[in-house]
Amino acid sequence: MTTIITYDSYIAGLLKEKNSFIIEMEEYAEKHHVPIMDSSAIETLLGLLSIQKPDRILEIGSAIGYSAIRMAQSLPDTFITTIERDQERYLKAVDYIEAADLSNRIQIIEADALLLESELIAGEPYNALFIDAAKGQYKRFFEKYSPFISSGGVIYCDNMFLHGMVLRDDKELPRRKRTMVRNLKSFTRWVLNHPDYVTSLFPLGDGILIAIKK
Repeated sequence: MTTIITYDSYIAGLLKEKNSFIIEMEEYAEKHHVPIMDSSAIETLLGLLSIQKPDRILEIGSAIGYSAIRMAQSLPDTFITTIERDQERYLKAVDYIEAADLSNRIQIIEADALLLESELIAGEPYNALFIDAAKGQYKRFFEKYSPFISSGGVIYCDNMFLHGMVLRDDKELPRRKRTMVRNLKSFTRWVLNHPDYVTSLFPLGDGILIAIKK
């Protein structure tokens, strides 16, 4: 029998071995059904950020702090502000950030990002914005937080393919997913044609969108 190897699994097999702390986080996320970036997507994001070298990153959707910690570990001169509305995940993220000894470079805020007072994150502009929260609200996140991104800054959005759901017809989708998928498709068309950004959508992981602010 022929073994079929996907591009993602091939890339994952080439990556350097993860440390026990990161493996523990991944195992916790899998056990408790917490969505975190898969290996190919996070490595792609980290590679792009290593090229960009942002001083300040704003993240929408901390979950348990996985991506914020990975970014902080890869970018030792970068400060990260991350927002999470789920209290259980927020508290777990606080624990992991403290355990990783990164509390001095990762500020985590417990709040609904769509309701958060702008003053709490105001100050120097951010060089990068990473959106990885409610997929049906990506346009609202983008519109609210893109003004905080400097000219030449980059906005990254994960899960743009929704595990293939964006390729399916409305009638093929569960009713509870239809609005979310429609919203994400609408956002994708909107941002790809936005005159103030140079935007690309890459088929990596579950789809990563990159918008560079002019």
